[in-house]
Amino acid sequence: MEDKADLKDIAKLFLKLGIIGFGGPAVHIAMMQEEVVTKRKWLSEQHFLDLVGATNLIPGPNSTEMAIHIGHEKGGWKGLILAGLCFILPAVLITGIFAWLYKEYGQVPEVQPFIYGIKPAIIAIILAAIFPLAKKSLKTIELAVIGILVLVCSLLNFNEIYLLFGAGFLALSLAFIRSKKLNSTHSIFPFTFLQITNTSILTATNSNLFWIFLKIGAILYGSGYVLFAFLDTELVSTGLLSRQQLIDAIAVGQFTPGPVFSSVTFIGYQINGLHGAIVSTVGIFLPSFLFVALLNPLVKKMRNSTLFSSFLDAVNVASVAIIVSVCIAMGQDSITDWRTILIAVLSIALTFGYRKINSAFIVLGGSLLGYLLTLI
Repeated sequence: MEDKADLKDIAKLFLKLGIIGFGGPAVHIAMMQEEVVTKRKWLSEQHFLDLVGATNLIPGPNSTEMAIHIGHEKGGWKGLILAGLCFILPAVLITGIFAWLYKEYGQVPEVQPFIYGIKPAIIAIILAAIFPLAKKSLKTIELAVIGILVLVCSLLNFNEIYLLFGAGFLALSLAFIRSKKLNSTHSIFPFTFLQITNTSILTATNSNLFWIFLKIGAILYGSGYVLFAFLDTELVSTGLLSRQQLIDAIAVGQFTPGPVFSSVTFIGYQINGLHGAIVSTVGIFLPSFLFVALLNPLVKKMRNSTLFSSFLDAVNVASVAIIVSVCIAMGQDSITDWRTILIAVLSIALTFGYRKINSAFIVLGGSLLGYLLTLI
């Protein structure tokens, strides 16, 4: 599992995931787990889980950072860049086409009937992928208790970064007490928590757009919905973007594959055309490459340290709990009638009953079935 992979194989895999990856970070990570752990055996379940935990500790889009981590593990620096670009570019190109159509014709295509069936299907994919990770992460009763606490707090809408670090530091403290070793430990977290400042933007120059999105990419924790709250503050409040344009950008982000952050391509295009789209996209994703490059070498050091291994185990459990919480919230929003219940049950039966089935077929099947059932 430690062997390097061919760069062509890395490129093919993440291009594929970038094209078929509907449904947000949780489903992207589920698809990656299926491809790199189950199918290709590139990473062990424990190593994959450690990387999931690590991505949750830094700002930026989690699934994009997972792609970059895996690329670095299997292809070094070239793999890091290649995996990230191949995962991001399909979403950016598709979003760019929608951005052009929107600017030309003033609306986005009607795709709701197809999205209707995708959402219940992707819940099944996430649950199928998270099941082996959950079994791997729940090593002790102590970790199980931490996982339950995080799940409950996540459902009560506690901030996920507080939950992740809180779980980690709780486990670290317990391990430290058990070891009773008072030797000094150097901090291995090279992260600075920055407070976003709301600066009035007077002009929509490309340099301004770049710095706005670079700042957001460097400090944003949480889901794509948190991104949209930032964008509302930075762009709508300052008059660079209308709220309707922001809402339409959210819609485009939901029904295109790949990272939700590609919505920024749409927004940049509305503000400053093609150049605006390019600088906005580069700005939002650039910090992820830098953070992963800094963090990746530390993951193994954490795992090899007895104390910090406890920290990482608790963060892994917390990450799984938060993903389960996301599934529950998605289920409440999307499984609302007999049609969506039927799609969800069929999708769960397929994903758990036929482990080798490609998740892309589940997504496409859910979309098609959703469309057909809306005709009834």
